[in-house]
Amino acid sequence: MANYRAGCFCGAVEVEVTGKPVFAGYCHCVDCQAWSAAPINAFSLWKSDGVRVTKGEAELGTFNKTEHSYRKFCRRCGGHVMTEHPRMRLIDVYANLLKGYEHQPTLHANYASKMVSVRDGLPKYADLPAELGGSGAMLPD
Repeated sequence: MANYRAGCFCGAVEVEVTGKPVFAGYCHCVDCQAWSAAPINAFSLWKSDGVRVTKGEAELGTFNKTEHSYRKFCRRCGGHVMTEHPRMRLIDVYANLLKGYEHQPTLHANYASKMVSVRDGLPKYADLPAELGGSGAMLPD
């Protein structure tokens, strides 16, 4: 089974994921846009039991705007690490932080709130796929 490590900007917090992501793609929701200060967030959703903090758990802060997403960050540097999604029982470890991980996106989520259009042939969900609790409604490429 594959193992990947990720960490915050200063290195005080580290996590490890095991296996392969349940879903991988790009999120265009306004919360991800604001949190990441970018128009698109590359996500990799892992089963909760496949993610563990290996360093700096006491330095890991949490912010939740809603009960659907608990965003985790380093208290020292403010670096983003992951987001827990309790309703889905999945954790998003930001794809660009995972060392050695080859991001293989399969979808775009929350494309209805996109800031930029991406014509890559991947499915574009207005919100989320039905398997993740969304409507499953699709938008054109």
